[in-house]
Formats: sequence, structure tokens, C-alpha cells
Amino acid sequence: MFQTFAVTTSPDAGPARLTKLRETMRAAQVDGFLIPRADAHFGETVAARSERLAWLTGFTGSAGFCAALLDTAGVFVDGRYTLQVRSQIDLDSFTPVPSNDVKLSDWLIEALPNGGVVAYDPWLHSFDAIEKLETTVASNDITLKKTGNLIDDIWDDRPAAPKGKVHPHAIEFSGETSESKRQKIGAKLATQDLSAAVLTLPDSIAWLLNIRGTDISNTPVALCFAILHANGVVDLFVDADKCDDTLRAHLGATVTLHAEGDFATKLAAMNGNTAVDRDTAPVAISDLLQNPVWAPDPCIQPKACKNPIEIAGSRAAHIRDAAAMAEFLCWLGSAVTSGTLTEIDVVQRLEVFRRNTNALKDISFETICGSGPNGAIVHYRVDENSNRTIQTGETLLVDSGGQYEDGTTDITRTIAVGEVPNDAKRANTMVLKGMIAITQARWPIGLAGRDLDGFARQALWQAGMDYDHGTGHGVGAYLGVHEGPQGIARRSTCPLEVGMIVSNEPGHYKAGSYGIRIENLLVVTPASIPEGGDREMLGFETLTYVPIDRDLIQVDLLTIDERNWLNAYHAEVFEKVGELVSADTLVWLKSACAPI
Repeated sequence: MFQTFAVTTSPDAGPARLTKLRETMRAAQVDGFLIPRADAHFGETVAARSERLAWLTGFTGSAGFCAALLDTAGVFVDGRYTLQVRSQIDLDSFTPVPSNDVKLSDWLIEALPNGGVVAYDPWLHSFDAIEKLETTVASNDITLKKTGNLIDDIWDDRPAAPKGKVHPHAIEFSGETSESKRQKIGAKLATQDLSAAVLTLPDSIAWLLNIRGTDISNTPVALCFAILHANGVVDLFVDADKCDDTLRAHLGATVTLHAEGDFATKLAAMNGNTAVDRDTAPVAISDLLQNPVWAPDPCIQPKACKNPIEIAGSRAAHIRDAAAMAEFLCWLGSAVTSGTLTEIDVVQRLEVFRRNTNALKDISFETICGSGPNGAIVHYRVDENSNRTIQTGETLLVDSGGQYEDGTTDITRTIAVGEVPNDAKRANTMVLKGMIAITQARWPIGLAGRDLDGFARQALWQAGMDYDHGTGHGVGAYLGVHEGPQGIARRSTCPLEVGMIVSNEPGHYKAGSYGIRIENLLVVTPASIPEGGDREMLGFETLTYVPIDRDLIQVDLLTIDERNWLNAYHAEVFEKVGELVSADTLVWLKSACAPI
């Protein structure tokens, strides 16, 4: 199994570890230390040895950080984790802080006396974040100090660095050679009077070089650094144990392999104008370069705009995945009636159905399977302690995905187990209305995800509801299930462009009762211009084709247009997926896709 359920952290360990950290802080003569969930590569997912935040606090969410001071410690999390964090940390030692509402700078100014010194590891914080923090806290004479990592100094059984093999990603899936990508981006660097660009993001390097790796669970990347020169030549800094002759042949003569330990030396020797992304590159890199120039990672934008081969691959991956999901939902409808089915049972069986495609490389993230009150924990991860039996009369939220060589999937369906309360049906219907609104959206070229976010929330707002997460995130092509810069959220300023894949996942969560979320993936396409129209428009093509539970819908709350959309969608689901499923599942699918 890709997903495991062992309890890896405990609130009980936090107090002693925090005490030990504070002893180290006193020895270093600092008043605080910042602990992000990050590594030097700034990808969303980190290896076990970089889970410093979880090791210290017990919090295992995918985003967050801790500001540990001598007399207090705040754990900053966004709206996805407000419930989860309280169940995972020792609340006498750590204080949860809502990062959407409280800035770290304000918290430090409030908690520290004038003249306080806060230490940080310069390999784990971006230049942009540190510059903004330094500027703000300077008003109270608080200074930030670069140090070694104080957590590493006290983490005795820290895991070893991963050494997963790096392998080529075939042209039949990438759709463009690495040489072509490097020449295009290198030429663009040259026009900007840049001699090179430093790349830290593992998915940028994987996309540029058409390689994939196994260093990180659920995300097929290798932990490495790269320098792309304006002539298209690349210096790749990667552990030699990860590379074999097949990879070397794939990379060719214009990609030079170096030991990871040589990266800092190479940076210090560069004397030309070198592009560094102030949002994703560690402070340490800009300190080493002689002539750093702030510029976005040049791979992010072209990586986000999938080429026709990648889009075709994504379509194929989603139909394959949809067949597995249909088999799963058919099984679930019968199995759940036993009254003994647990959340772990569901997660394990879903992975089996995906494995049965004979194409699954990994799951794209740890499956979120929340029954009843656990569904209200937005990024809930079931383990041996939290596992519960699924009860009749409650909802079951299942958010999952697969990694296939031709595409990455991410889908959420919320299922009614028996007859559920009317308020859950009403909330689900409001969420469905928002999901349909995004799917049907048309907009002028140049608009960003933030311009669409309200479409998904309008019905919920009218009902006095909302959700504390973005409506959608970017998705990679056999890369990260979360990919920037595209998204649909209040803070998403990146214009949506043709070829970008985004999720569409509005939700509603009632603490202690249920969670509702419906998610499809969409790809941005040119939209037809209605008669009389005079502007080019963009729209979405749906990639995900899996039935939406009709037992959770209050049909009278849908407009005629929304009903027509749902019926047409289910007709497409049956047409595209029906021929790929077993006979029993075909019977179930026909019923699940029947018109309302």
C-alpha cells in the first residue's frame, strides 16, 4: 500500500522537545526560532527528514510553521487546519494561530520585547518572506539572525536523506524535448540580460529536464538543484547514487551532473547576472551569488500551460481513474451496509481499485476519508487512532487521486450513507451549485482565478455559508497535485491561460457533524463566442467523469439550467466510463447516472 496509517506524531512528545529547543536557543543567545514546514527546495511536499514542524509540535498538515520563543510558541495554520491542529498539538505548550487572520510579524511584536532576536535557517526561508518580516519587526527593534538549524541539533533520530532513483519521462508523455524547453527558456533569459537562472523547485527541474523521481511520497520528483544557463546548458546538482547510465544518456552532453555538495561553491563562483526567484529560493542562495537578479522561476509558467500531448494524457488518465472510482463507489454502496466498514477499510480498497488499472505509479496525495464529524476536518488523514466506523445517517467525504505517467488526478465525492439530515443535503446542493457555476464560467482573457472564486461561493453566501479554503489549485502533469501559479482563490492573481489545469472544489464544513466537498479537475480552453459577442473568451473543459451522489441533492433547489447540466454531465460519465467497468458496476453506473 502507498498509504499507511501508523501514528507518526504525538502531542505528548512536544513539551520535552520544546524544552530542549529552548535550551539550544539560550545557548545560541536568541529569543526565538522559526520552524517552517519546508526544505531547501521549497516544494509543497517534503521528505521525512525535513518534517521538523511535525517532529516538534505534532502537527502534520501540509502547510504551517511554528514560532518558538523562550516563553511561548505559536503554531500558525490556515483555515484548512484549524480543527486538525488542535487535536495534534499539546495546547499547554503550543498555541494555534490562524495565519489568515494574524500576521507573524504582528505576533512577534506582541510577544517579544524590544531588542528581541529571532533566529532562522537561511536554507528554509525565502528572501521575500524574510525581507518583509525584517522590515516590519524592525519598528520594535526586533532582529532576525541567520543560524544553523536548531531543530537538527536536537533531533537525534532524524531520518536519512532519500536516495530514490531518477528516471527519464518519455516524450510520448511530455510532448516536448528537454532540449527544446531549455533553448526556449534560455533564449528568454538572454533577452533579459540574464546569464543563468537558479532552480530550486523539484517540479520545475523535473519538467525542464523531462525526468521524474521517487524521493517524495506521492509526488514523482527528485530532490536536486539546477542552474539553467542562457545557452540552454544545465548544471544539475544531485546525489550520484540516484543516477544510472540510462538517465545520463537521456540528459545528454549539455546537462552536467554535479555532487549536491558542490552547489554552494558553484553559486559563489558565478559572476554574471543570475535570476533568482525571491518567493521560492532560500535566502542562502541570494547570499552566495555575486549578482542576483530577482525574477520568477522561468519554468513555472510554461509548466503550468500544458501542451496538447499533456492534455491528451490527462484526459486518458482521468477516464482510467474514473473507471476505478466507479468500481469503488459501486463496492462502497454495498459494503457500507454491513455497519462494520471503517475509514481505513475505504482508503485501502480505493487504492486497490486504482492499482487494478495496472497503470498506477502512486497515489497523488494521502487519501482524505472523513466520515461524519471527521469530514469537517478539511485535510483529515485517518490513522490507527482516529479511524472510525462509518455510520448510517452520516456523510462520507472521500478526496483522493492517482499518479499515472500520462497524468495526475484529484477528485472528491461526498456520499450519503443511508438517509442523512436535510441540512447536509441543503449544504451539498449549495456546494454543487457553486461547482456548476465554475464549470460553466466564461471570462475575458486576462482574468485571474480570484475573479472567478466568488462564482463558487455565491449560492453558499446566499444561504449564509462559506468555506475557509480556496476553490481550486493548479495540478501538474504527472507532477505535483498542487501546482502554481494558477488557482481559483481570493489570492490567486495569476491570469488563467489555455492549457492550465485547475481543481474546482467548493465545500461546506459543520464542525462536529459533517464535511461536504465536490471536486472535479478542469482545463482552461478557448470558449466559443456567442452570436453578437465581440471578445475572445476562455472557459473550462471538464476532465473528471465520476457520478455525483444524487441522494445528497435537494433537486428543488437547483435551477432548470443546473439540472440540465447535471443530467448532461452524468450522460457523459456513462458514455465515457461505461465500457471500462465490470458488469455489476455498469448496472450501478446506469442508476447513478440516471436523470433527475
